[in-house]
Amino acid sequence: MTAMRRALEFLFNRALRSRLGVALVIAVLVLGIIGAARLISGPINPTEGLSSRPNQPITTVDPTAGDDGLLSTGPPPSPVTRPGARTPEQTADRFTATWLGRPGITAEQWQDGLRPLSTPALTEKLAGADPAGVPAAEVTGPPAVQSRTETFVEVLLPLDTGRLRLELVATDGGWLVDVLDWERP
Repeated sequence: MTAMRRALEFLFNRALRSRLGVALVIAVLVLGIIGAARLISGPINPTEGLSSRPNQPITTVDPTAGDDGLLSTGPPPSPVTRPGARTPEQTADRFTATWLGRPGITAEQWQDGLRPLSTPALTEKLAGADPAGVPAAEVTGPPAVQSRTETFVEVLLPLDTGRLRLELVATDGGWLVDVLDWERP
């Protein structure tokens, strides 16, 4: 009886008061609850519930429809220009000549020259810009025009210190520059 008493005293006075003892008691309780739950629930059918998996891959695209990557493989449409209006190339050339500026031009004169060739969004972005900050002086080659749609064109112009990329959009008033980007070599 004294051995049993000493074992119980050791358990309650030393083992259960330590961190290891408390962790051991919690682990025994968790395993007991899980075991009891499995005994009560009965056998598990692996074909039911969340563990079931489809026997074929799930597809969201009709596999017989063909290539769904590229919408059209034909050439891009030609830009539409009204009779008598400037073409995208002409607009890009005029905009570039104005953007490059000339000696002695004031910021106000420069802005006034760009305004009729720019969308209101670009005009707002260029507000406060100084023509002295333009990083190029002259065009060194012909423009490369890449038509994206009938009303959207990208023009690349080689300049003496880099390349000017313009995005033009067709509006009721003709072609206007909407995006101006400078690329250094």
